[in-house]
Amino acid sequence: MTRKLHCLYRTLFALLLTGVSLNTMAQVPTEPETHKDSVSFDALHPDTIQLPIIIPQDTVLRIKNLNPYFTLHVDSVLQYPLEINKNPSDYYWFLRNSPVGLRINKDNGILNCKVEKSFFFSGKLKYDQEYKVAVGVQSLSNPKERVDTFFTIVFYNTDIIPSRVKPSVSGTLVIDEGQTVNFKVQCETGSFPIENITFFSNTPLINYSVIRECNQDFTWTPDFDFVKETDSSRVKVVLLSFIGANRFMLKDTAVVKIIVRDALNYPVALQEYGQIAKNINTYILQLKYTFLQLDRRVRKVKNTRTSFDITGSTTALTGSILNSAGSDAAQKTGKILPSVGVSLVPVKEAVAPPKTFDQNQASLIRSSIKRLEYRLRDNSLSGERDPNIVTKTNKLKEELVQTQVQLIDIPIEITNNMTEEELNQYFNSPKVSKKYRLKR
Repeated sequence: MTRKLHCLYRTLFALLLTGVSLNTMAQVPTEPETHKDSVSFDALHPDTIQLPIIIPQDTVLRIKNLNPYFTLHVDSVLQYPLEINKNPSDYYWFLRNSPVGLRINKDNGILNCKVEKSFFFSGKLKYDQEYKVAVGVQSLSNPKERVDTFFTIVFYNTDIIPSRVKPSVSGTLVIDEGQTVNFKVQCETGSFPIENITFFSNTPLINYSVIRECNQDFTWTPDFDFVKETDSSRVKVVLLSFIGANRFMLKDTAVVKIIVRDALNYPVALQEYGQIAKNINTYILQLKYTFLQLDRRVRKVKNTRTSFDITGSTTALTGSILNSAGSDAAQKTGKILPSVGVSLVPVKEAVAPPKTFDQNQASLIRSSIKRLEYRLRDNSLSGERDPNIVTKTNKLKEELVQTQVQLIDIPIEITNNMTEEELNQYFNSPKVSKKYRLKR
């Protein structure tokens, strides 16, 4: 029985749903072809009440049109009105950390900016620098009702100021060989700074400092053989080019002209002068020792001859005395002794002939020594960079060669048993000077 009731209820419920669907389809108005399959929710639920959508009121103070970033060209004018979501007459505006030329109207919030180039020339403003400006709006009646925020403003300039390479020296330098050139390669910074520098010259250089950046020192010392004999007027022109480039490869070139003159190699010339002076001093010592040997020979012969002369004179005087004696034997002896004294003269000439040639040679050597010593003193250097060092060296060479040629027949002996001080002491002794002094 219960199952039958359940089946009946299901059948009635299905018929009821079928009738509602047919009634609904009959009441739906005809719609365009594109909405044939759509079913209205209100038609299915005719007793539904639609409530109005309530939008909540904006009560929090805020700035509606704030631009967080401004880019402004120099000499242009900016007028930008800031808006809030409430009555602007009840609020006032203010700025903090604002750059020169930027202002705001406290009543209506209009930003005004007019930046002149004079601000940048005077250093008050800078190009391409971000200025962070604080802006705020506050209620006139409620101090707690306020908004604080910020925006960024940047100024730029379309006028490009070129960067220049400026060496710290003038355009032309005149130097001598061996003289060092040292100057700084500076840069005049414009809109875009110079990032690298390229260097080249019209002639190959060695031992120079490489320049790659600004404010570096260029150092170069030309060698003493830098100027060749074939160069005109014994000078050589060197052109140094410094090319600076920025990141956009815009270049600027600075040229330094260096005139290198032929100069004396003082280290080599000083070494040559020292060598010739040393040779002369060595030759003087050799001559002094030779003079010593010759003078000793002359003095030895002179002593021997003096002994013979004294002996002969004594013999003759003794004979004269014995001739006046009373004894016959003494008189006979006195007659013989003068003949003996006379016979000693050829013996003297045979045993100790006069050394006239040796004495003349000693006199010549002594005069040559004096002349060489005078030349050394007269051609002494006034310093390491004596401008007449070459002339003085040549004079010493000529004097040495002339003396050697003049004394070429005199055997030069090298002493091994006497020092330079002993030779000088003997040569400059008063006895020797008196003996070889020129007499009228």
